[in-house]
Amino acid sequence: MIRNILGAIVGFVVGNIANMLILAAGHFILPPPAGFDGTSMEGVASTIHLLRPVDFTVPFLAHAIGPLVGVLAAMFIVASRHKMIAIILGCLFLTGGIVANFMIPAPWWYRILDVTLAYVPMAYLGYKLSGKS
Repeated sequence: MIRNILGAIVGFVVGNIANMLILAAGHFILPPPAGFDGTSMEGVASTIHLLRPVDFTVPFLAHAIGPLVGVLAAMFIVASRHKMIAIILGCLFLTGGIVANFMIPAPWWYRILDVTLAYVPMAYLGYKLSGKS
């Protein structure tokens, strides 16, 4: 039971670190357009109209790869109930994604894509890729 709890915690932390690293690195690979202010919520809200659909690639990848990597990490630590822990982690990441979608302005098409395809499906993929199924 301790390994399962520890694995879930480690998976959640690893997934969040992966998310943040991808977001940070992504702005160097695909910089936002000139004039976009991502330094505050107010800045994002007032300049969101400058973003093109391609500019949402980096946040989507961060939101998808975070749960994938987090669940993979957890699967190598947990001792049992692998699928249940993967689902719990997917739901935790989904909850964070829903909260972020309410806090950070974004087009509705992106919000729907993000919430439906990034968190739980990628957590499940991480579970399947781990070979623990």
